[in-house]
Parts: sequence; C-alpha cells; structure tokens
Amino acid sequence: MRYLFAALVLAAAAFGTPAQAEKRVFIIANNSDGYGVDRCLATGASCGLPVATAYCKARDFVEAASFRKVDRREIAGTETTGSSARDEFVAIECLR
Repeated sequence: MRYLFAALVLAAAAFGTPAQAEKRVFIIANNSDGYGVDRCLATGASCGLPVATAYCKARDFVEAASFRKVDRREIAGTETTGSSARDEFVAIECLR
C-alpha cells in the first residue's frame, strides 16, 4: 500500500506542476521591413505591443512577453561603429 501511495505522490508531483512556457528572444534591426519596428518598437509608441505580437505570431509563437531597445554593445559578437539607423536594434521576447 505504501508503494502505491508513493507512486501516486510522485505522479502528482510530476504531472501536477504547470508546464514551462517556451521563451525566445529575437534581436532585430530597427529598420526591418514590414513590422513597423522603427516607428513602434524602437520609439516606444503605443503600437509597440501589437507589432511585437505580430512579429512573434509570424514565427509560430503565441504572444510577445516584452520588447525593448537594445544597445549594440549588448549583442555578443558585434562591434560598435557608426551611428546610423542600421546600428539600432530591438529585442522581442516571444512566448509559445
């Protein structure tokens, strides 16, 4: 009887915990075509969340958890040169 009780407790612990949502962060250029990144995400305009969510859905994710401007120095493997719009990036965290 103890073994059955132990098995039930173990099964409840294994299957009773909520599933972890899959997260992925996309780093995209400020001047990416088609999503309004430069107008909405990079400037912090009110249209930012719908634009970030559309970006996530286009990559088979459910929604955008967050978005923010990213300094070029935060991106591994890049050098900071120039100050053109091509040097500005946005990070979008998507949830599945």
